[in-house]
Amino acid sequence: MEHYELLQMMSLPLEQKIIKTKQRIKEFYEKFDGKVYISFSGGKDSTVLLRIARELYPDIVAVFLATGLEYPEIMAFVKTIDNVVTLHPKMGFQEVISHYGYPVISKEQAQYISEVRNCKDKSGINYQNRMNGNKWGRGKVSEKWKFLLDAPFKISHQCCNIMKKNPAKKYEKETGNHPITGIMAIESSMRTINYLKTGCNSFNGKRPMSQPLGFWTEQDVFEYITTFNVPFADVYGNIVKVDGKFETTGVDRTGCVFCLFGITQGVGENRIQRLGRTHPKLYKFCLENLGIKEVLGYINVPYDIVSTSTDVTK
Repeated sequence: MEHYELLQMMSLPLEQKIIKTKQRIKEFYEKFDGKVYISFSGGKDSTVLLRIARELYPDIVAVFLATGLEYPEIMAFVKTIDNVVTLHPKMGFQEVISHYGYPVISKEQAQYISEVRNCKDKSGINYQNRMNGNKWGRGKVSEKWKFLLDAPFKISHQCCNIMKKNPAKKYEKETGNHPITGIMAIESSMRTINYLKTGCNSFNGKRPMSQPLGFWTEQDVFEYITTFNVPFADVYGNIVKVDGKFETTGVDRTGCVFCLFGITQGVGENRIQRLGRTHPKLYKFCLENLGIKEVLGYINVPYDIVSTSTDVTK
């Protein structure tokens, strides 16, 4: 798929997007004779995906990965949904960061930093590529983050693999089911690149996968929820329109509560500061028990609670 084709699909009205998404789900479902499942996180994107999929196939199973890193409101919401299989990782988050390291900055940078720090051959091509880039100048530790090579704590990209991907792959091997996910291309440059390679449905390769919301935007998800009055997790607060765009009065993204990927991006209150307002006990555990206070201090990211009048969660 060409990039302009993706942009054209992203510009379609919601009604047409729903039709195309149902077509992609049906194609994937029929390709594997119904041996598929919905990857369900309890977040708004996968909630919309599950709603659409079950309009076609009411009995399609949802799979929820209980990592222990979810907001309590997400856990409560998942329990209200029928036909959900819950999986658990072999390692808890504390064990992962102790053994491998913290997920910080971005998945790519965390991987590069980890590879450099654990490389035994400092003269080898792998080390040189990660320090200086390949022949295109890519795939290296950013100059901005090279100081993290000397950080007094471990850094790694392995958290998602161990706590999410590995349990999912084990389930797929045991059941023969293939995943349908709520991933959207717009979420990151890497997801855009991957979507352009495969489109919504990837039938080949070691792990066939469907991402039928790939050409949706977050605004589409909000519009779908409000148009069809879809129940969603309380942690988002309410969905409101501000200057013509949908926003939430609670958290804007759910995911893993303690994840530090992307923590340096954006302006204003970051997710750890917000956690201090909305979930004080989790905030205290995060800073004091998990050592995240040290990590944020080292990368110069604020963690003190910012007072605001929009506190809506518990």
